[in-house]
Amino acid sequence: MRFFKLKKFNWKYVIGEILLLFVGINLAIWFNDWNASKSIQKDKEVALTKIKVEIEANLEQLTENHTENQRIPKFFNELNSLKNDKDELRLTALEWNNFVGKYPEFVETIDSVSTGNGKFKYEADTSIFLEITDLSNIAWEISKSTGIFHEFGYDCLYQLQGIYHTQNLVKNELQKATEALGNKSIDDLIRVLDFMDQLETQLETQYRDMIQSIDDCK
Repeated sequence: MRFFKLKKFNWKYVIGEILLLFVGINLAIWFNDWNASKSIQKDKEVALTKIKVEIEANLEQLTENHTENQRIPKFFNELNSLKNDKDELRLTALEWNNFVGKYPEFVETIDSVSTGNGKFKYEADTSIFLEITDLSNIAWEISKSTGIFHEFGYDCLYQLQGIYHTQNLVKNELQKATEALGNKSIDDLIRVLDFMDQLETQLETQYRDMIQSIDDCK
């Protein structure tokens, strides 16, 4: 009868190989995770930089157009205050010229008739131009479509969502103002612009706060 001898295993060698394999797999997983984390961080920084540039451009346009558009209600309020009970403009030449000089883009003198006592009855034509503020949200929408906005952190994300929500409200009101102007409804236009004044002031504050704190989101 033949007997077969089992080869003697080097258990230390086997265990060592297993440990090396285990360490190698974990190192590969860690390195892969590190690379993914590094890539996500880079994408997040790029997205936040783009959003910051977008907000800065929106802020510049908002402040400029806000100032111009809010001259419209001031113009009509002052114009109405100059009219008498008969809805007539009976003013001295100095009073009228001061008013026209203050709002040259809105009013043009058509005719004037002396009414005595140094006053004239003025006929005027008014032209109203509404500045259209094109507030961009492209960078924000791209960050949402790629899913990178989930990496911004709760406080940062909450603040950004608030900004773009207010921005949409401003755009909606601007559309209403455009429609009111197209319908030549001055009362509706002034009412919308009064509400826009509040919204745009709020949005300007949100923009400035975000510009100051957006680097903390990285």
